[in-house]
Amino acid sequence: MKFGVIVFPGSNCDRDVAMVTRDLLQQPTRMVWHEDSDLSDLDVVIVPGGFSYGDYLRCGAIARFSPAMQATIKHAEQGKFVLGICNGFQVLTEAGLLPGALMRNRDLHFVCDRVPLKVERADLPWTQAYQPGQIITLPIAHGEGCYYADAQTLKDLEANRQVLFRYCTLTGESTVESNPNGSLNNIAGICNRRGNVLGMMPHPERASDPMLGNTDGIHLFKGLLQMAMGIGR
Repeated sequence: MKFGVIVFPGSNCDRDVAMVTRDLLQQPTRMVWHEDSDLSDLDVVIVPGGFSYGDYLRCGAIARFSPAMQATIKHAEQGKFVLGICNGFQVLTEAGLLPGALMRNRDLHFVCDRVPLKVERADLPWTQAYQPGQIITLPIAHGEGCYYADAQTLKDLEANRQVLFRYCTLTGESTVESNPNGSLNNIAGICNRRGNVLGMMPHPERASDPMLGNTDGIHLFKGLLQMAMGIGR
């Protein structure tokens, strides 16, 4: 399985992701410059965290117009996999690949922490290496991670089971106290209806190396590899 990691001016988590896919999982990985429009050799496109184009207009608002993102939209339309992490999630909503928007955190402060998440479903390639309802811990680092959508969009997301990760307590309850940024419905990560596009604010790539003492994140990538090898639930 070949991965591509988009590199924008301002990306700061691109090498972290490549370290996971290329070094830990031994998968071919290509760094994709934002002006590159040919993604035909890739199976998975990852839009990493950072501050694409300096977030000068609005998080992800400029990145959506880049040649690489226009090619990513076509990549997704073909049913291929797209993962947006943190700023990448913001870019995916701006590009229309995922519904809703990411707004300023509830307390208007940048949040850098490790938080518990509940895996809401484990029947997609992204999550099949987890157990349904499993509580995992992933790092977060964002100032605009508050997920917002109108009431009907939220209703549709829940009805279609598009919420894959939700902020929670260590015992799995979704409470105000366990919500680090004010996201509606404690949403931490969603997919599109087809299930091939995932956006999430927490950083799975920062919880993948055993040297860091937490490997909860690497199972997201391993789920894709299991799918590629024909291993699934």
